[in-house]
Amino acid sequence: MNTASCEKEAPSLSRDEAIAILDTPDEELGALIDRASSLRYKYKGNRVSIHILTNARSGNCSQDCAYCAQSCRSTADIDKYKWVDEDKLYQDNDFVNDYHLSRHCIGLSGMKFTDKEIEELARRIRKMKEHGTHLCCSIGFLTEHQAKMLKEAGLDRINHNLNSSRSFYHNICSTHTFDQRVRNIHMLQGLGFEICSGGIIGMGESKEDVVDMLLELREIYPEALPINFLLPIKGTPLGNADISQLTTEYCMKVLCLARLLVPKADIRCAAGREVYFKGEEKKLLSVVDSIFASGYLTEGGQGIEDTLKTITDAGFTYEIESA
Repeated sequence: MNTASCEKEAPSLSRDEAIAILDTPDEELGALIDRASSLRYKYKGNRVSIHILTNARSGNCSQDCAYCAQSCRSTADIDKYKWVDEDKLYQDNDFVNDYHLSRHCIGLSGMKFTDKEIEELARRIRKMKEHGTHLCCSIGFLTEHQAKMLKEAGLDRINHNLNSSRSFYHNICSTHTFDQRVRNIHMLQGLGFEICSGGIIGMGESKEDVVDMLLELREIYPEALPINFLLPIKGTPLGNADISQLTTEYCMKVLCLARLLVPKADIRCAAGREVYFKGEEKKLLSVVDSIFASGYLTEGGQGIEDTLKTITDAGFTYEIESA
């Protein structure tokens, strides 16, 4: 379903009302979850879509994003390579199809690429699309020409997160702006791409910043809206971040608000799911309908068999989309 083309039926929450949702007393969280859950079931039924993520280009990024182990100011001990081994990429693609998962997500560090590099990626995309796999690339800023190259190769969706609010963004990155991200997304939407766009919670932002980011995302209305909860990585500027605010209750309120504001999108609990929601999967999946298995770029995650068991034990079914 292309949610961007659908009539937007999000509740007309004001900014103040949205902030009030994040201030919901913990003892009233159950009612908020029920409110968000009704929209989840209305638009997504009982299914959960599972995605896996391949780190196709790792490290050596020119951008200085404070949360990222691959940024130019990170000293994190990670693998660095220009292209992942093609056998690994195609094995991951086969994995998606063998397990009938929803989508193969491919991340490439960096913000700008040459046309030759994009053509190399397009060749890989063509090969993966031979198997009918649903593909999403996280690939920074593209020129319109480069985006068209990937579109012609069969790429379905592009991830470009807002990450935080416009007013807070300078605190986490100085090498590009929030508005550059928004313009890039609008260009990609104009070319017919599905959009995956969300943010990261726990970087020192206020509740107002979380609300402002989600209100921007309501305007974009992406097909998928991933929410990451910060996993501080040693060697990054946020490696010692205070994450005490990231209680399971607060994290649930953020996800509920995302569902209320952008109800038709796939609301994905991305990084941090295994940490902040352990033992609360039934509540979590009553609000979100999309998760990752097997890790997040430079950080590990729950394996596929355990992920499938988590879903079925919570009373949900996992979505079969890929060929």
